[in-house]
Amino acid sequence: MKKRWMTVTAVVMATTFMICACGKQQEQTTTFTGKETEKPEYQGNLNAISPAAYNNVEGLNLEPGTYISIIGKDDSSSYWTNVKKGVMQAADDLNKELGYKGSDKIKVTYNAPAKSEDIDEQVNILDEELSRYPDAVGIASIDSAACSVQFDLATANGIPVISLDSGNEYKGIQCIVKTDNEDAARTGAYKLANEIGDEGQVIRVVHDSNSETAKERAKSFEEEIKNNYPSVSIVETIYCDKLDDLKKKIAVEKNPNMSEDLQKAAVEKMTDDEVMQYYLKKYPDLKGVFGTNESSTIFALEALQKTELAGKVALVGFDISEEQIAAMKNGEISGLVVQNPFGMGYASVVAAARTILQSGNEAVVDTGYIWVTKDNLEDESIQNMLYK
Repeated sequence: MKKRWMTVTAVVMATTFMICACGKQQEQTTTFTGKETEKPEYQGNLNAISPAAYNNVEGLNLEPGTYISIIGKDDSSSYWTNVKKGVMQAADDLNKELGYKGSDKIKVTYNAPAKSEDIDEQVNILDEELSRYPDAVGIASIDSAACSVQFDLATANGIPVISLDSGNEYKGIQCIVKTDNEDAARTGAYKLANEIGDEGQVIRVVHDSNSETAKERAKSFEEEIKNNYPSVSIVETIYCDKLDDLKKKIAVEKNPNMSEDLQKAAVEKMTDDEVMQYYLKKYPDLKGVFGTNESSTIFALEALQKTELAGKVALVGFDISEEQIAAMKNGEISGLVVQNPFGMGYASVVAAARTILQSGNEAVVDTGYIWVTKDNLEDESIQNMLYK
């Protein structure tokens, strides 16, 4: 495992170097305040974006009043709040770059379901936005197979569509702006394996069963464990959008002879937290848990805390929040794969603008990630990439 650890360390150091060693580039992308030039506080997030053409708004000569609509997965979590910040910053930078004011300003909106992962509300939002005839739409698809009818309508009306965060199976998507989910999940897998001594039982907690993001991370995590850690076994996979099905399964496992009416009553009484707690207790030799996004990681964390297993069972997950930072500091979270939501939002607007201008897009724009632990949490290069 020494070779594996050195490889990971090299990746982290390279990422940190990339963030820190951009002084010369930043000198060319400064903001004039009227008194002195200064580097934007978000520059580190932009420097992590690849290709570099997506980390700035130079040359995007959009017509006055151009309308770009970005649709996310929710409007309240720390991750999506920072995607929105990136979207709005790109809009501000575009208007400053082009000198647009008043009714000439580029209009960029961010809309998302009030409830996380609400596919029906997201489809309704997409319908509403298409009825306003934006010049381009960017969407983080909750369900990778959904919205083909809406996308056909957009195409028929000359409205190009890009994806962010999660891709879509629709063939007409112009570009996707995302984390390299497969690489990020592999990092989480071998970090968790190393944490538990390369052997033992682990549970995988996946935020949904439909999005491309969830599928990529779940598959990559499993492949890394299967291919390189034969003594580590994934004993359960819990999909957070399938908890009702698990409640039925648990009710039967607890009492297979229970009548149908009693099983129904037991299921209705069971909470989501109790589902996670049940599987934590089912495997007394459990060594680790892996969460594929912020909500699934916190879901696992709170269940571990309620079963008094927090700090005893290693937890590795995605994203960052105040609750996750506190848990990391007290040893309840071993490490987190932290994405770049601000950069994702920013690059999505750039990709939409490039699509409108027909200037060409990369098929995939990588917004980067970093590996964060208690040991490197306070490093300046790490702090510059965190979000709350």
